[in-house]
Amino acid sequence: MPGACTRGTHHFAHSGTPADTSRAAEYEELYPGLVEQVGARLAELEPPWADAGAVADAIVSVVGSASPPFRVHVDPSSDGAEVVNAVADRVRGEFLRRVELADLV
Repeated sequence: MPGACTRGTHHFAHSGTPADTSRAAEYEELYPGLVEQVGARLAELEPPWADAGAVADAIVSVVGSASPPFRVHVDPSSDGAEVVNAVADRVRGEFLRRVELADLV
């Protein structure tokens, strides 16, 4: 699961735009420049050593693994996704065991 790589990818320039342009304009009125602010702030969080190629390296490692992990995180900015996913996996597992579907865990 890659984090936002703000250098070397043009991530936000190519991430698309909303199809509902009138709704996007309403948000722009309420929160002027928010999209640009988010991009700039994420870039500030990204450490100088971050490399988007690390995502490709992780994919190669997983594909070449005899027993690949369920999920891999590549996120030099440490946005918290790894912790959130671990909690979600635990809660999902607990629920599946409660409804007697533990074989899906």
